[in-house]
Amino acid sequence: MNFGLGDKVEVCSTEEGFLGSYYLATVVSRLDNNGLYVVRYDTLLEDNSSQPLTETLYPEELRPRPPRVVASSFALYQQVDVFDNDGWWVGEICEKVDDDHYCVYFSTTEEEIVCPASAIRVHHEWFNGQWVRSN
Repeated sequence: MNFGLGDKVEVCSTEEGFLGSYYLATVVSRLDNNGLYVVRYDTLLEDNSSQPLTETLYPEELRPRPPRVVASSFALYQQVDVFDNDGWWVGEICEKVDDDHYCVYFSTTEEEIVCPASAIRVHHEWFNGQWVRSN
C-alpha cells in the first residue's frame, strides 16, 4: 500500500518486549529512492522528551489506522486492542470485571491486566489491503 504525506498510520513494533503493539503516527516524508517512509509518532517522544519521535520505516511496518467500531461490551475470549504505554496492544478478553472494566490477557507478555472499557477497541487485521474484523 502506498501512503501519502499526512496520512495517519499505525506502526507495528517488532522490537523485543513490544511485539504485538501498534503506535499511532503520521507520514511526514517518503524516500522515493528506496520506498522507505518517515513517520512522526503521536505518542512517542525523542529520548530527550523535547519533541515527537521521528523514524524511517519500511512499508511493511505500516498500516492504515483501523476503522473505529463502537462496542457497548466485549465477549469472553474476544480478541481486542488495548491502549496502554503509548500504544495499542493485542490481547484477549478473559473476564468482565464490571460494566466499565475488563481483564485482558496478552499472550506476548503472558500478563493479565484490568483495563477500562474506554481503552479497549475491537481488533482488526490488515489483510490483502482490507480490514478484517477478528472473531
